[in-house]
Amino acid sequence: MGYRFMRNVKMTIQYDGSRYLGWQRLGDSDKTIQGKIENVLGVMTGEDIEVIGSGRTDAGVHAIKQVANFHTQSNMPLNAMLDYCYRYLPEDIVVLDMQEVDEKFHSRYNAKAKKYLYRIWNERLHNPFYRKYTCHIPEALDIDLMQAAARYLVGEHDYTSFTSLKSKKKSKVKKVYSIDIDKKDKIIDIMFYGNGFLYNMVRIMAGTLIEVGLGKISPDSMENILKGKDRSLAGYTAPSNGLFLYDVEY
Repeated sequence: MGYRFMRNVKMTIQYDGSRYLGWQRLGDSDKTIQGKIENVLGVMTGEDIEVIGSGRTDAGVHAIKQVANFHTQSNMPLNAMLDYCYRYLPEDIVVLDMQEVDEKFHSRYNAKAKKYLYRIWNERLHNPFYRKYTCHIPEALDIDLMQAAARYLVGEHDYTSFTSLKSKKKSKVKKVYSIDIDKKDKIIDIMFYGNGFLYNMVRIMAGTLIEVGLGKISPDSMENILKGKDRSLAGYTAPSNGLFLYDVEY
């Protein structure tokens, strides 16, 4: 059998991460987003498919727009692939779009910027219908204090204090373009926009801003927390269920 041309297919994916152990495939579990998609694509093409995601979301984290790509020699039309994925993937994972892209395209390495949304339900009683998609904070949060603190976190900084990443070799310098905080009724949305984020960085920044909103940390202490380059100086790691990968830019 002669060599068939290798196609590179880019996918836009949405998922509810509530019942999964995160994006990344795990050898001893079928409860990952990457694993579920690879299994379906593998049966569809008859090949061993590796799906490359723009980034790894943790257990319980959702995606409004995750981008991934895979290589295949299948000549199946894209719309047929899309229909197949829709039919055989679980209801909480949907491939929204497929495009054929240049063979060099890499979902992770070519990503220029990302947006993450952290969503809080700020009311004494939790909402049973939002409990999987918001972090419940029963005490009133001071939005003005949170916005004041967020201003210190914007810019190019070493975010060692805001990551669980232990590696000494990997650079902890990132550029955060903006952090927007909006409140509508009982929901507080924090939108983080940057050129990339370290492991748990968004959840730690969200947890720190929550503690600022509760009056436990002062906004102007953000400067010292950044300079200190010590994880113990920042706030707690906010729960995964309030976090959404919102957009990936190329």
